[in-house]
Amino acid sequence: MAALTQPQAGAYAENRFGVRAFTTVALLGVYPTSNYGVYGISLSRFGDELYNRQHIGVGAAHKLGQFSLGVKADIWQVSVQGYGSRKAATIAIGGQAEIVPGLYFGAHAYNLNQAKLSDFEDERIPTIMKAGLSYTPYKKLLLLAETEKNIDHNATFKAGIEYQLFPDKFIVRSGFQSLTNTLNFGAGFVARQFIVDYTFGNTTHLGNSHHLSVSYSFGSRAIVQPTSVNQL
Repeated sequence: MAALTQPQAGAYAENRFGVRAFTTVALLGVYPTSNYGVYGISLSRFGDELYNRQHIGVGAAHKLGQFSLGVKADIWQVSVQGYGSRKAATIAIGGQAEIVPGLYFGAHAYNLNQAKLSDFEDERIPTIMKAGLSYTPYKKLLLLAETEKNIDHNATFKAGIEYQLFPDKFIVRSGFQSLTNTLNFGAGFVARQFIVDYTFGNTTHLGNSHHLSVSYSFGSRAIVQPTSVNQL
């Protein structure tokens, strides 16, 4: 986000395993300023009438030479039919640094405040830590690796590869996640100021997932952005 120089707005939708209740829809916008960093807002909803969660979040990021830093605050509402709803606020921070030309290290901590939803069995929103590397051996190729740890569960390892078939126009991607044995394949392309990304994922024994995002870049022609391992 810190590297964006033009305002962008977008929409995202995903469905996991062909189950209607496992659908997420989201809207987001980013606005960069010339001297005071980049600011963003996001909204999302997951679930159905029986169980759903929704959020609104605001974030800020700033680039300082080779370093990019960001912070975000989210307000979540979780609703369960017959049990009512609860609200909670989470804080996340992240950073990225260029170690040597083409090699980046990044880290992200989500829900640092360990927000509580209920006193029953001390139910909390998950706290998740991530760290990863990205490397561009040459202009068209991007390699990524990341480890993720939910403090209540085992760590998982992710890796991905991205290749530009046509620079700044069309990218193909593939990746996997170890904990869930998930394989993903995707592509991104630019049509004037629109950026479209699609990912197909398969998880052993659970089925297929689909992820689609469409964003619009205000100003000059959009450029396909490098992906993160999270999209893989």
